[in-house]
Amino acid sequence: MVVGEMAEPVDLLVIGAGPGGYVAAVRAAELGRNVVLIDRSGVEGGLGGACLHVGCIPSKALIELASGLHQTRELQRAGLTFTGATVDLAVFQTWKQAMVHDIAGKVKGLLKKHGVQVIVGDFQFTGPGRAAVALESGGVQFLEFRQAILATGSRPATVPGLPVDGQRVLTSTDVLALKEIPASLVVVGAGYIGLELGTALAKLGSKVTVVETADRILPSIDETLSGPVQRRLEHLGVNVLLATSVVGFDGTTIEVEGPGGREQLGADAVLVAVGRLPNTNDIGLREAGVPVDDRGFIPVDAKCLATPRIAAIGDVTHGAALAHRASAQAIVAAEALCGLPTAFDPMAIPLVIFTDPEIASVGLTESEALAAGFDACQFTSPRSANGRAATLGDVQGFTRVVIDRASSRVVGVHIVGPHASELIAEGALAIEMIASPEDVLGTIHPHPTLSEGFHTALEQYRA
Repeated sequence: MVVGEMAEPVDLLVIGAGPGGYVAAVRAAELGRNVVLIDRSGVEGGLGGACLHVGCIPSKALIELASGLHQTRELQRAGLTFTGATVDLAVFQTWKQAMVHDIAGKVKGLLKKHGVQVIVGDFQFTGPGRAAVALESGGVQFLEFRQAILATGSRPATVPGLPVDGQRVLTSTDVLALKEIPASLVVVGAGYIGLELGTALAKLGSKVTVVETADRILPSIDETLSGPVQRRLEHLGVNVLLATSVVGFDGTTIEVEGPGGREQLGADAVLVAVGRLPNTNDIGLREAGVPVDDRGFIPVDAKCLATPRIAAIGDVTHGAALAHRASAQAIVAAEALCGLPTAFDPMAIPLVIFTDPEIASVGLTESEALAAGFDACQFTSPRSANGRAATLGDVQGFTRVVIDRASSRVVGVHIVGPHASELIAEGALAIEMIASPEDVLGTIHPHPTLSEGFHTALEQYRA
């Protein structure tokens, strides 16, 4: 700190107001701490983080809109008739912004209720226990903190030679702000972000091509879960180019190279969806004594502590970049810095991919369980055998349960199909509670529902 600067003392400092940061701030305030929360995006428009403003919530809203239009068309065979159903993305943007603003307002109210002070600006550590904030309103505010929690999230990764300009070459943030549906779209990356948004735009009328360097879609998840998604992409007319790389871009045409040689792809828009990077650069981690690895992630212990006085949570730490993981870590970090006995040690963290059909997974697959030394077996109930799925007009997918026979407990649940995201929590609870197959079979599941798939799969275990 430069001589002459007056630093404001802070008890507990939280950097980032996303689903990790604001949850940590609230929990610490509940435990009696005086909390200051720093966020660069503003009190009115930024609270809630990227997840709320340019990620989870807007993307699911777009997916829901596209699925509604698609389902309307699919239900013509069931007798639904309509004339000229269309989507106006400009109207959608207005509706989406109102929804996001309303949720952000609730986050603001929650922080206010718990006495959390919010400062808007760009944060940087300037030394051990010291920081500076370049204020949105102008000037710099200096802080001297007792403890801190880092929750700065992540940003979209880019592809060399394919510069994002926000007009033709887009990130997921740009796609979620579109006011017109592009006639054609090239998606670079067949991970969950690329497929979620690519599928939505295909349903809205874009001619979509997906380019992926790996030899299959969704390469980070078990291959047996992605088959129904691959078939749905084909049904939607999405062209998927696997084992293919972008080798050139002249501003209008993308050149790719794959098993069949080189190919020119013209498109009205290009979505770069090749993952996300932790926001740990340019915030003075070295000055604060916070370690960071060569990929930009902050190593933390079981209490989410990077140093004795600084915790790190969410996308800046190793592990799946999931909002619910960040929120769970937030509670641990706040409690640890308040001196409570705590640890981030979940038995399983559910993963949800909002493709069509949805994929939800928690715990171990059968192959993972066998590799870990379990006496594993799996039981699968196809959606085609589920009455509720039939009434939805969508019988793609399955519910699969992995059992360790030696301990007679559930160690994995994997669901593919409509509303998988809403069903997976039962699997997570079963794993956390060390439930046996008999526990699940002894729990009456309502009929006709998709939740019956969990019970039906394990009826094979009883047989």
